[in-house]
Amino acid sequence: MSDYTLYYWSAPFRGQFVRGVLAFAGKTWTEAGDDAIGELMAGSVKDMPVPFMGPPLLVDHKASVAIAQMPAIVLYLGETLDLLPKDPALKALTLKIVCDANDVIDELTLDGGRQMWAEARWKNFEPRLEKWMSFWEEIGRRHGLKADDGFLLGGDAPGIADVVSAVLWSTMTERFERIGQILDKTAPHTAALVRRVADLPPLKALAEKARSDYGDTWSGGQIEASLRKVLGA
Repeated sequence: MSDYTLYYWSAPFRGQFVRGVLAFAGKTWTEAGDDAIGELMAGSVKDMPVPFMGPPLLVDHKASVAIAQMPAIVLYLGETLDLLPKDPALKALTLKIVCDANDVIDELTLDGGRQMWAEARWKNFEPRLEKWMSFWEEIGRRHGLKADDGFLLGGDAPGIADVVSAVLWSTMTERFERIGQILDKTAPHTAALVRRVADLPPLKALAEKARSDYGDTWSGGQIEASLRKVLGA
């Protein structure tokens, strides 16, 4: 039996952060599948492992715990798998980075596709994306991150902040070359960190599996199609 069951759609996007942490920690999980997610969402709240509006949702079988909301899941995994800093300030900063990653993908999908991307809208957004990237660069700078050495919050080994950051930017930049170019220019130390962490065997294998399972899909739907159109991807 797997250590966990993950309820997330057949796409990388938000669920890939959870997959990344699980893979990094060497844990096993079963993907519940789209049909099971749909059935849970359409059913009674009383029958849900934990009340949730949409995935990801993670069930920890050994602990008999169910958690929804990506930052909450990642925080739970960080605590239970000993991947969080001991220092309270660094622990809080880790959660801030996870929430920032969640915000970035929300903004890149225009709050779940409430609008579609167009050339003018993307042109206006690009400086904001650069500002988001600069957050990672500045946090890394304050903790000694170099182009070829170091981690986002210091220390001598990657933690949750590094794994989430690698999943965020590598999954995106592999599918949208233009965003990769912006990251290299705006946040070069971050881009180098992302490549180093994403190249760790468990995360590299996860990325290869995502390619095999989902192809070029990132978030899916019309919003991704509109993003691809403005980025020429």
